[in-house]
Parts: sequence; C-alpha cells; structure tokens
Amino acid sequence: MPKATLERLREELPATRVYLMYGLTEAFRATYLPPDELDARPDSIGKAIPNNEVFVLREDGSPCAPGEPGELVQRGPMVAMGYWNDPVRTAERFRPLPERLVDSIHVRGLPLPEMAVFSGDTVKTDQEGYLYFVGRRDEMIKTSGYRVSPMEVEEAAYATDLVQECCAFGVPHEAMGESIVLAISDFKGKGSAAELLTKLKLVCPAYMVPAKFVHLGSTLPRNQNGKIDRLAVRVLLTPREEGSQ
Repeated sequence: MPKATLERLREELPATRVYLMYGLTEAFRATYLPPDELDARPDSIGKAIPNNEVFVLREDGSPCAPGEPGELVQRGPMVAMGYWNDPVRTAERFRPLPERLVDSIHVRGLPLPEMAVFSGDTVKTDQEGYLYFVGRRDEMIKTSGYRVSPMEVEEAAYATDLVQECCAFGVPHEAMGESIVLAISDFKGKGSAAELLTKLKLVCPAYMVPAKFVHLGSTLPRNQNGKIDRLAVRVLLTPREEGSQ
C-alpha cells in the first residue's frame, strides 16, 4: 500500500487498527505487520504469520543478511500442494527447502522433504527481522548497472501527490540496458510531467528517474485480482513511447 494511501486511510478511520499484510496466491497469506508498528515502519510487510516460516534466500539457497535482497520462500500449513493439473509450473514454484535450512525447523509430523513455495518476489529484512517488499524478480529494471524495483519509482511518484495512478516498467536501451518509463493514468489538479520530473529529481538517484512519462488519460489495465497489470500496461504503451512526454 502506498504510504500516501496508508496515511489517508488512517486519517479517515482514526479508530481503526490497520494491519498491513502480504500474501501469495500459492499460500494465501504469508506476513503481517501489527498496527502498533505502523509508525515505526509503515513500508514493512511485517513478519511471518503464526505457524508459518518465511525465509529470504540467495540463488544458492543460503539465507540473506539483513538489508540484502533475496527471494521470499514460505513453508507451513498455508502453502498449497501445487497448481491444478500443471506439473511443470508446480515444479518451478514448489520445491523442497534447502537441506541447510531443514535442520533449523523444529516440526513434528510433517512429510520430509517438506515442500515450500518459492515466491519469485524479492524482499529484504532489517536488523530486527521485519520484511520489506522490493519487487517481483521478473519485473526488476536493470538500468545503468543498477537493479531498480518498479515499485520504488511508483512510490516516489505517489509521494509527490501529483498522480492518480502510475506504473513503471523498463524498455530496452542501447547504452543503459533498460530505460525507465512511467505510465500515468492522470495527473491531480494542474500537475504535469514536467513538474513530476522536477520533483522526482529532488528525491531519487539519477538512475531511478524515469526517462519518459506517458500520460494515458484513463485508468490503467488491471488483472483478475484487481491489481495494475504491469505487462498489459507495457504492451499497451510500448508503441506510444516515441514522442511521449
């Protein structure tokens, strides 16, 4: 949830205890942030829900250090058995935990090797073990030698309070690898791409500032879960990139 949305929600519902949560289709729910932690870490997705464990792993299956991005892997009773009638995709996402982690799990009565779900999401932890969502591994933008999460760009755009909805993605670039495009449903008030660019340059490192802005003038495409469909936005707008502002 964008910080601006969270702040507005808390202003409108001051007596409501807000629980930020993160979950996978393959496991229903993975983490939650208690309401009393909102002020200290409003951008965190919290810690694992009871009776489940969440790991942040490197490519070789070893645990990441605090602050080091890695893949979120979940084990526990919420994890599904796999995808219905799709053994290929099941084998990609549902795999045994690395052996080095099994010895640290004190569980009785579970089949071994226990299957875990490898989310495809990149996250990191702080020194206290709270998790922070970075982005989908297959959506990361590789630009100028950096890996940029589209969500980082979108959060910065929302924080300017100039845009209604936005969606960032990368497009091939000969020199940078990829350049960043920010699609915008509409601007708030008299906001403009020029004003947005100026504000983003003040708060973002140069490599994270979008190279192009595309003003769609309508709502952004969404998937069946109601989320903005980044791939659909990219397909829709790629032909329009040249000459956009």
